[in-house]
Order: sequence, then structure tokens, then C-alpha cells
Amino acid sequence: MKRLGRSPLPAVAAILFALAAAGCGLDADGGAGSGEAPRPFEGHSITLVTGSHPWADVIKPLLPRFEAETGMSVRVQSFFEDQLTQKLTVQFTSGSETPDVFMYRPLQEGKLFYRNGWLQPLDGYAGREADYDLSDFTPQSLRSSTVDGVLTGIPIITEQGILYYRKDLLREAGIPVPRTLEELADAAGKLHRPEKGVYGFVARGQRSPLVTQVSSFLYSEGGDFTSGSRATINTPEAVKAFTMYGSLLRDYGPPGAIHMSWPQASSFFAEGRAALYTDANSIYKMTSDPARSEAADQVGYAAFPAGSKGSRPYNITSWGLAVNAKSADKEAAWAFIEWATGKTTMLQSQRQGIPSPRSSLWNTREGTAGFPAQLAEVFKRSLTGGVDHDRPTTVNVAEAREPVGEIVQKVMTGETDIQKTADAANAALQAILDKEAE
Repeated sequence: MKRLGRSPLPAVAAILFALAAAGCGLDADGGAGSGEAPRPFEGHSITLVTGSHPWADVIKPLLPRFEAETGMSVRVQSFFEDQLTQKLTVQFTSGSETPDVFMYRPLQEGKLFYRNGWLQPLDGYAGREADYDLSDFTPQSLRSSTVDGVLTGIPIITEQGILYYRKDLLREAGIPVPRTLEELADAAGKLHRPEKGVYGFVARGQRSPLVTQVSSFLYSEGGDFTSGSRATINTPEAVKAFTMYGSLLRDYGPPGAIHMSWPQASSFFAEGRAALYTDANSIYKMTSDPARSEAADQVGYAAFPAGSKGSRPYNITSWGLAVNAKSADKEAAWAFIEWATGKTTMLQSQRQGIPSPRSSLWNTREGTAGFPAQLAEVFKRSLTGGVDHDRPTTVNVAEAREPVGEIVQKVMTGETDIQKTADAANAALQAILDKEAE
């Protein structure tokens, strides 16, 4: 295939926007009509692999117009989240040139994929067209997608830690929305009425899944998982944060909380069985589903409560798009990403309730229309603050999450010497870091 220089996709994106705004259709033969820009990728074909995610559901119906305007053919394959990682690992290990473009989780697979040589660096592509406006992406989202100083993917979905609460229960008890972690614990105790079927607090309690959510507690108390190459999950700040999270679930959480990941915790809250819930703002639709609860219209949203170091929730890229380093047509692959992550296309996904990393979209009525008004305000306030990771930033993330989760679960089960547990867990995490540094 011929190689192209500077990508003409900003112009193509503008044409797509103009067509959509004017309600223009395509010619009967599927072309863009006379007088339109030439099709810059005529005859090119790429393979796109996605996760089974609402973002993919938004993008797929838009592809025919993209293909008509560019001349590019996009073959789409979709997999469930666990299958996706396995599929990509098998193909990349074999040196496959496909897929050309794929969804991935930067903080889960980014460092592993990049150091294995599977991710094409994108700094040169993303910075060459002023109209693309890379500076419009939040700094935290770009840092989440950067490994060893290299931009390895483009953010498509962001999420931040927030507080969900029951408006009616707080109002009836005369309790203001908690603004600090101390107020959160106090409110959870006062609202804890298991005899009436309502628990004070719910959150993820499974060992690995809880790590991302306890991170906001950790940062807000001034701690982190690591400092440089040193594990720091046994510091006073870390022990305080882990103890608070574990104690909330132990004292005010539902039976079986230790087995809950986000689907179970969000469903429990959505059913009206918990007063307070901390988790990602990106799953808000799960918490206010009227088909699950008569209290769905009573769900409120607030910024993550402040710890001793303020409110410092995670603010991350949960999903990004990347280019296979072995792709035979990297220009076409980038052209697709440039379109899919441009302002016009991202507005389409954000209007469907998918939070984008582009700051400008949050300052428009169209950009916030897909979210409850209160949640949109929380999104806007959380967009530029927080911490750019929600788990240990290692190559073997799955292994590194285990020691952290163990500390919290020991609190949940009533362990009294948490410092001893934290010291052992810290040594385990340090061993993982040392092995990666060899």
C-alpha cells in the first residue's frame, strides 16, 4: 500500500460534521457526492478490535459515513473484556500485523504491551495537526496513557472516583452530603439500618477490584502505592486509608461485601439497599436504573470526600485506542484514531453518556446533555484534579493488586494488627517491583 504523509483527516472530520449538521445524505452509490473532498484512503483497509463496551456501540453506526468519506474499509471485531486481553496477547506474541487499531486499558496493559514492543508510539502522529488539538485532552488522561515518557495510546473514556448517595435518606436524617472522609464514616453509621434493609455504605470488596476504589482514599490521605521504585503501601497514610475503607465495609456494609466487585456493589446501591456508595462516575447508569429500584430518582452525586490532604480521587483513562506496532498501514490506523477521537466524533459518544477526555466538550450544552445535571457538574469539577492512576503502575498489574487488596480484606475480616499485614504486603509488592527492574 502507498504511504501517505500528513493525514488529511482533520479536513475529513470537518466535512463529516458539516454533512451531519446539514442533514446531507450520501449518493445512491454510497459516495460523498460531487464537489466533496477526494477520498484520501481509497483502497486501504484496517482491522479494529474493540471491547464489548458502550463506546463501541456508538462508533459502529458512524463507520459507514467514515468509510464513505475516506475510502477506507474498517473491519470490526468485538470481544468481552477478559477475552480482549487474551486475544490481543496471542496475536501480538505471534507478531501479527492485525489488528491495526484496538481498544485497551492503559493502566492495566499499557506498560506490559509497550515494553513488549506491541504499541506504536503516537507522539509524532498526535502532535502534527493543529486542528486535532491534543492539548484539549486533560493532562491526567494523557499521563494515564503514557509509558516511559511515550504516548502509547489516545484516551477515549475517562473516569473519576465520586460519591453516590441517597438524597431522601440524607434529607430524612438531616445529614448534609459528606464533604470529608470523616463525615462519610459518620453518615454511614447514622444511616446504617440493616433491620430495615438499608446499609450505611457499599463499595467493592473483592481483593483485586477494590484496589482501584481504595486508591481515592489512599491519595486523599497523602499516600500512594509506590514512590519511584519503592513500595509504599505500609506507610501511616496508606494504613489509615486502607483501614478506613475496610472498616466502612466491615461495620456498615452488607453481608458478603468481601465478594463484591462493581456489578454487585452498583446493583446493591441501585436496589435502594445502601445509603452511600463510592465508585467510578462512569458507571452512573447502573446506579440509577428505574427498572431496579423505586428510589432511582433519589440518587445524588458528589465530589469524592476530602481526606487529610484534600479530595484527591483517581482521574484516569479507563480505555484508550492504540496502534499495533506491526501494523502494515500505520497511517490509515492513525487516520481512524484521529477521526474517532476528534472533537466531532467524541461529542457523539459523550452525548450518549460516555465521558470523554476532551475538556472543551464539558463546557458545551451538547457535551453535558447526556448526563444528569448534578453529575455533569461533578464531572466538570473532577476533570482537572485528582491522580492519574488507580492501581500500582507496574508491568504485572494483576499480581501487584493482590497485596493491596489483602490489607483491606484483613481489615474487613477483623484483623487487629494491620501494620503487620501491611508490612508483609509491602514486601511482596517490593519484590514484584524489584523483579521488573532486573
